[in-house]
Amino acid sequence: MVSKTKIIARYAETDQMGIIHHSVYPVWYEAARTDFIKQAGMTYSEMEQAGVMLPLLELGCTYKSSAYYEDELTICTRVTKLTPSRIEFGYEVYRNGEEKPINFGFTKHAWTTTSLKPINMKKHFPEILAIAQKAAEQE
Repeated sequence: MVSKTKIIARYAETDQMGIIHHSVYPVWYEAARTDFIKQAGMTYSEMEQAGVMLPLLELGCTYKSSAYYEDELTICTRVTKLTPSRIEFGYEVYRNGEEKPINFGFTKHAWTTTSLKPINMKKHFPEILAIAQKAAEQE
């Protein structure tokens, strides 16, 4: 599954040069990941209420072109790797109307309890893992 999240770049997200600041992209990734999880069949807050969290282990971000105030952007999100203990998401940020991404990146997360204890999802939350597996397999 690939989810598409629409973002309009806000003035507060720009730097002194009028370019979207590099620190904003991980925030956009989070918004896109939240949308992806919802489109997969459960909200992030429902997952937390069930007792599962996804703390960030690693983040990568590559800038190919700049985004500017009021640019209309689409973030395409997919699961790129899934195991019973980890999940990795890939992101591509497109300026609407353009074919090549202006930015791409990834986030790696551990499956944990709400007390941040690592867990094996196959053993403890197979129904949530099944939702993630179904979303990862759809293209």
